[in-house]
Order: sequence, then structure tokens, then C-alpha cells
Amino acid sequence: MEPLEIKKYPDSVLRKKCILVERITETEVRLFEEMLFTMRHFAGIGLAAPQIGITRNMVVADIGEGPIMLANPKILNSRGAEKMEEGCLSIPGVEVIVERADEIIISGLNEKDESIKLKAQGLLARVLQHEIDHLNGKLIIDYLNILEKFKLRLHTRRRIEQHANL
Repeated sequence: MEPLEIKKYPDSVLRKKCILVERITETEVRLFEEMLFTMRHFAGIGLAAPQIGITRNMVVADIGEGPIMLANPKILNSRGAEKMEEGCLSIPGVEVIVERADEIIISGLNEKDESIKLKAQGLLARVLQHEIDHLNGKLIIDYLNILEKFKLRLHTRRRIEQHANL
């Protein structure tokens, strides 16, 4: 299996709201497996379908406790708050301090097409919230203040111009 291409900011697919998955078929199971392989290949701990150019409501995560594969993940409840630096495979080299709930209860469809509820705390809760943001077209850079966003745009523009001149 080859890893899929990770879409990089400012690719417009990263800003699209994803469509719901009606049910999990062999196609979705294969996509979950390809997403997990790609995430691990690039040393990530979470990946959302738009990061590979697919606008379907699907995420995978693995913080070392075994893989989680969810379609249509929805946060039902959240508690606590914690700030932590986050990175993103779609925005390499950028880290942003993001405040997120420390504990969540989430629902969704697993890889067996079963409706499940899952309680997540700490890093897993953070990863799942980060990936759900992707499904709604939200990126970690949206948590930056206006000056930080301006600096990032300049950096990104320079990077794009450098690649164009190669």
C-alpha cells in the first residue's frame, strides 16, 4: 500500500465542510485503512478525510492505544479546558497553542457500521476535536490572533513562490 497525498494549506479542500456518511461499506473500510496507513507513514496521530482530498465525514486516530475509525463523529458533551501546542500534517512546520476540552463524549459510526459512543480524555480528546475541526473546514491556524495569521500568510506566500521558482 502506498501512502495517500496529504493536502497542504492553502488547498481549498481543507476549507470544505464534509458530507455525512450514510453507512460503512467495504469502500469506507478500505478508506479508513488507507487513512490509517497514511497517518502512520507521516508520523501523525490523527487524520481527517479532507486532508487526503476527500470531503467525507471520516476520521482516524491512534495515540498508541489502538486505532479509532469514525464516520460522522459528533461531540455530545465536553468538560474541562486545556491549552496545548498542536501541529498538523496539512500545515507542516506550524504549531499553534489551542484551547480544547480535556474530556469529551463522542458518537459516530465505527468501521463495522455500528453506532458507538466513546469517552475520550487528554490527548485522545484533543486529537478527535482537531480532526472534527477538519471536517468542518476549520484549521489550527484559525485559532491564531490576527498578527500571527498575517505572519503565517507571509510565510506561506514565500513558500509557494519558492516552489514556483524551482
